[in-house]
Amino acid sequence: MSRQSISFTKPNDEWLKSQVDNKEYSSKSELVNDLIRQARKQQVQLDWVRAKLERAENSGFTNESKEGILAQSKSLLNG
Repeated sequence: MSRQSISFTKPNDEWLKSQVDNKEYSSKSELVNDLIRQARKQQVQLDWVRAKLERAENSGFTNESKEGILAQSKSLLNG
């Protein structure tokens, strides 16, 4: 695992410390890694939605129902 040095604003540092103090995470590093994992997962979901919208816009229509698209989106969100 690579080691990094990063700086936080005071409010962000205090929030990170409070999460560790509340035993939500064992360290700030664990918390930051978890936040990055969540952001990466969210980016995958956003990319999927964007690609779906681009395909729909380029084709002019979609054969999928609103309910079908919503169900696919929800399944991606729930992993």
